[in-house]
Amino acid sequence: MAERLATRADLEIVVSLAGRTKSPAPQPVPVRRGGFGGAAGLAAYLAKERIDALVDATHPYANIISANANIAARQAGVPLIVVQRPPWRAVAEDRWIEAADVADAVRRLGERPRRVFVTLGRTELARLATAPQHFYLIRSVDPVEPPLPLPHVSYVTDRGPFSAADDHALMGAHAIDAVIAKNSGGVASYGKIAAARALGIDVIMLRRPAPPDAPAVETVDEVIAWLGHAIASAMARGV
Repeated sequence: MAERLATRADLEIVVSLAGRTKSPAPQPVPVRRGGFGGAAGLAAYLAKERIDALVDATHPYANIISANANIAARQAGVPLIVVQRPPWRAVAEDRWIEAADVADAVRRLGERPRRVFVTLGRTELARLATAPQHFYLIRSVDPVEPPLPLPHVSYVTDRGPFSAADDHALMGAHAIDAVIAKNSGGVASYGKIAAARALGIDVIMLRRPAPPDAPAVETVDEVIAWLGHAIASAMARGV
C-alpha cells in the first residue's frame, strides 16, 4: 500500500508502526514508530497533524490498536477505512482445532509431550511455560529475549514470506506434530498451513477477534479508491 501511494504527488503519507519489531521492513514514505497514548492520544495526533484520512491496516489480531483507531477517528472527525484480510478457510485434509486464545491453544495440545511449531508474537509466548513437557520450535522476526524458561525449546529468527516447501522442510527436520498459529490470512505466512496439511498434523488456530465496527475493504485497490473519495470530500469541506 505504501509503495502504491508513495508515487502520489497529491498525498502526504505517513506509516505508523507499533515499534515492537526492532528492524521493520523499509518503507518508501515517512514512518512513525511507537504508540500514541491510547485513543485520546491518537485523536490528538490526527487533529494536530490535520490528517484527512486514516487507514487501519494492522494485523487482524491487533484488536486494541484497531479499537483505538476507530474511537480516535470518530472523535477527530476523520474518515476511517479498515483493511480486513480475508481469513484462511480449512480445506480437505486440514486438521484445524480452533482455540479462543493462547492459553486455550496450549491446553488443547494435551498432556502427552508433543513437538510444536509456534508462530505467535513474542509478547504472547509466556503462556507456553504452563506446559513445559512439550518441545517448542518458535519462529519470530526478532530474537526472543530473554529466552523462555522452558526445558525443550528451539528458536528460528526469520522474516517472511515463507514458502510451503521451506516450512515443510523446517517442520520435518524438527519432527513437528502440531502447529499453533493465528488465522492471519494472505499469502506471506500460509506456507505453514499448507505444510501442516501435507504432513497430516494438527493446526491449533487462534480465533480472530471481532472486527471493529467501521467501514472495511479487503484489497489495496479498494483502499486507494476509498481514499480518492475521502480526500475529495475533505477538499469539498475546505479541510
